Amino acid sequence: EFFFAALPPLLFPTYFHCHTFYIAYTKKFWVDLAWMLTFYIRFFYTYGSLLETKTLNSLISLHRMLESSWFVWVSQMNHIPMDIDYDKNLDWMSTQLQATCNVEQSLFNDWFTGHLNFQIEH
Repeated sequence: EFFFAALPPLLFPTYFHCHTFYIAYTKKFWVDLAWMLTFYIRFFYTYGSLLETKTLNSLISLHRMLESSWFVWVSQMNHIPMDIDYDKNLDWMSTQLQATCNVEQSLFNDWFTGHLNFQIEH
């Protein structure tokens, strides 16, 4: 219960976002780092005259937290293991089919998940 309340909002802002910059810097991927930084340069250049820096940082953080929660819920509802409690030494395809599931189709689920509710076909 604590996992779904605390960790999803922090997944993208801390792990995916900050860790990507960290890896680009430590591995000296200067071109990749420059391309990633162009987003912030363009973002602050475009909206900097409309809002102050503190507000812009808050908007980016809020966006990342909402995006992160959405990603965790969409990906986890399809990848909850169904019938895998021990290794049955099945072929790869059979194991994949048992470890994923489709989520009930509805107009909301199709829209919310971007049709990733059809995980077996995906």
